[in-house]
Amino acid sequence: MSDCETDYTLDYELRLVTNMTAELQTRLSLAADVKVATALQSYLNGIFTDFAHDVDLNFYDVVEDEASGDSLRLHHEAHVMDANQSSYTLYIPVHRYMHLAVANIEDNGVVSLENGNLCHGASLTQGIQDTLPCQKTGLFSARLPMDIKEGEDQEFNVRLFMANCASALVVDTQDCPIRDMRVFADGFATDFSLCDSVYHFRHSPKIRADRVEVKDSPALCFATVNFPSRDVEPTKTVIQIDNPDVEETSEGALWRYYVYVTLPDGTVTESILGVFTALPAGYLKIIKVKVLDNGAVQTSDPLVGVSVTLDWEPGQEYVVPF
Repeated sequence: MSDCETDYTLDYELRLVTNMTAELQTRLSLAADVKVATALQSYLNGIFTDFAHDVDLNFYDVVEDEASGDSLRLHHEAHVMDANQSSYTLYIPVHRYMHLAVANIEDNGVVSLENGNLCHGASLTQGIQDTLPCQKTGLFSARLPMDIKEGEDQEFNVRLFMANCASALVVDTQDCPIRDMRVFADGFATDFSLCDSVYHFRHSPKIRADRVEVKDSPALCFATVNFPSRDVEPTKTVIQIDNPDVEETSEGALWRYYVYVTLPDGTVTESILGVFTALPAGYLKIIKVKVLDNGAVQTSDPLVGVSVTLDWEPGQEYVVPF
């Protein structure tokens, strides 16, 4: 700011890299699947989008603060972007910064930005609960070292990439009358460190799948929006397991579906689908299953294992006084 005629401009652009269209066309290509595909795409259009409603811009020192043991935030801005690309002119001191940006937190409903005053402590974090609802927005993040120099016009390009993902369970119930069905999923990350681009698995909440409204079709569709699963191979995004006591997914699966089918006689059948393929950020995974007479579900997907418990009984529930 010692030179008032110097301009520092940041250009922000959301980059959506996803398999959603390909997954819909591949998994739901039959004529009988058209209505399901249309309904699912409508549900996901607000998730897999390059449109940002809100952006949170953070600028950190690159020198560690002795008291906190981390680099402190020196400047913070929040804007309503309502676009997939936007530019902002900064009025901040000449300095070397680490810049972290996040988009679409405001209406997510599950995830919030925690420890935003610390560079390496800043993370996208969901609440610690046994069961969580689906996230409601597609989250995007970016990180960029910035050396703002005195007396020199500078332009910085910031590319934000998606940090969460989605899954869908398509259920054929045509030959099996059922009273009700509930679907949950687990095996997904709980936190995302912005500066280090690291996903953490601190506990193992279940995600309550949303039922997608499919008109004039015997098929049911359930969807989840959440952080990614673990991966089986090294990727550009590091995955870190912080709690060794977190239960591993059954039979070595990376993530799981829990399907509870209530039959006309009131009995409940539990089917656990263990998925052996990773669900990375920006991706959609669709699994098709069929309900049998006993309420169990089966799939022809070779990378999904199924275990079934007939006449399943839920555990007891207690009201804990506070």
